Amino acid sequence: MGKPSIDSKGLIWATGRRKNAVARVRLGSGSGRIIVNGMSMADYFQRKMLELKIEQPFEFTKTTGQFDVFVNACGGGKAGQAGAVRHGIARALCEHDINLRATLKKAGLLTRDPREKERKKYGKKRARKGYQWTKR
Repeated sequence: MGKPSIDSKGLIWATGRRKNAVARVRLGSGSGRIIVNGMSMADYFQRKMLELKIEQPFEFTKTTGQFDVFVNACGGGKAGQAGAVRHGIARALCEHDINLRATLKKAGLLTRDPREKERKKYGKKRARKGYQWTKR
């Protein structure tokens, strides 16, 4: 994967993306804390489903509670940011231990979700919905 991106504090850096959201993830050894934009994950996302989504890379690799994660997330909505955080954590775990790559790849956590919002077209209400047409 190239040279690992490690900062002066020994934290591994990775970037995750989903929809219009971007998450810059720093991963270091610790007790399992996940801090997003200066708040705990539960306070920031406020939805259990999103928290479970973020913890998936740790569950698949059986590394729950071994790392502290610090995230700067911006753009998009909360669901997109949660997906971006998950992608960034998976990439950072890959940088930490290359042997985890096969597990994360098989789970589909290293693949960036390419689905984006389709742009609005002229003469339409939205991307594809047209205006109501009456014959008479």
